Amino acid sequence: MLRALPRTPAPLGPGGAEVLRLITVQRVPVCLTVHANGRRRYGYWQAAGAGSGYGGCYVALPTDECDALHAAGRIVLGDPVTDPAKTTYPVRPVARGTSSSAAGVPRQALTA
Repeated sequence: MLRALPRTPAPLGPGGAEVLRLITVQRVPVCLTVHANGRRRYGYWQAAGAGSGYGGCYVALPTDECDALHAAGRIVLGDPVTDPAKTTYPVRPVARGTSSSAAGVPRQALTA
């Protein structure tokens, strides 16, 4: 009988480790936005301050690092939200002890 061997993830560089930490620890959702022209951007909304109650800015994450994490099975994309100009995917870290293949069929639709 054949059994699946645990996949050992490739070591991360400093940039990839920091991006994975941000995605894992983030208190706000991280999303991948794929625009109709094919432009892709990972990011999240950062509130201006705890006391103000409003305002803030959109913080972009390095696309190359995020794509490498996705290809390595360290992050997964959730169900897309689509409108005519873009498609947005929630981004989550893969739970320890599982891989993206254990969570189901990996999502390949990264173009609009």
